[in-house]
Amino acid sequence: MDSFELQSPPAFDPAFCARLDELFAWRRDVRRFRDAPLDDAPVDELIALACRAPSVGNCQPWRFVKVKSPAARAAVRASFAACNRQALDAYEGAQAQLYASLKLSGLDRAPVQLAVFAEPDPVAGHGLGRATMPETVVHSVVLAIHTFWLAARARGIGVGWVSILEPENVTQALGVPPAWRLVAYLCVGWPEEEHLDPELVRHGWQARADFGRFVSEV
Repeated sequence: MDSFELQSPPAFDPAFCARLDELFAWRRDVRRFRDAPLDDAPVDELIALACRAPSVGNCQPWRFVKVKSPAARAAVRASFAACNRQALDAYEGAQAQLYASLKLSGLDRAPVQLAVFAEPDPVAGHGLGRATMPETVVHSVVLAIHTFWLAARARGIGVGWVSILEPENVTQALGVPPAWRLVAYLCVGWPEEEHLDPELVRHGWQARADFGRFVSEV
């Protein structure tokens, strides 16, 4: 039997819920990694947990690619550098200076790099639930990424999501099927530092808003 399967539903007591709240609070987008290796075994465990995420029609559209070759990593890094320069050009004055000072990826030191793709029209699921909202395929992959992220944080492993990339170039550089859609490029490893405040809050880019700002009623 799967070691994660239980004979009866678990009971999550207040102490567990409090720790879960802490996990949500301490999940960080890590850009600063220690120069220490991370074996395949814990990464595979995290991917297995990520694949327990919900997916539309149970289509399981996530595709994880371990990026290990120096050539592939160099291509991703070149894409980031080009996109980052272009993004900097869109800002002016003090905001441009602040943007230039931000560390926006861990590509230089992260021991593990994962490209996460969506199979846009998987056979699994037989199309259930996505005919009217095909974007739910990508939403399903995002849920898998978030599951991976929280599970990693609980084990002391850091994850950083690099989005300043050219999806087409990365897809081509990694040699995956051209129909796959790049959803995330993840840097994974041991964090160099621990802090409760998000990196962009800490460096003055954007403060967090109260949740009530995002809630309405009809």
